[in-house]
Amino acid sequence: MPIYEYRCPECGTVFSERRRMSEADGPVECPSCASQAPSRILSLFAAHSSGGGMIAGTGGGCSGCAATSCSTCKAN
Repeated sequence: MPIYEYRCPECGTVFSERRRMSEADGPVECPSCASQAPSRILSLFAAHSSGGGMIAGTGGGCSGCAATSCSTCKAN
């Protein structure tokens, strides 16, 4: 099952839930304030390749890195 990220508009909590794809946009309860209003947010991802580099997901490389490719990332 995929992991989806949600943000609660009432308390600002960002949290993850493991859910079926068919339930991704269904109601979910905020673990902090029990609100029923959280909405799904876009998640970024990165995966390590077998060559030791990073395969960037949407919007860049490593978490917090402003580089657009791993070859220009200062973390490497």
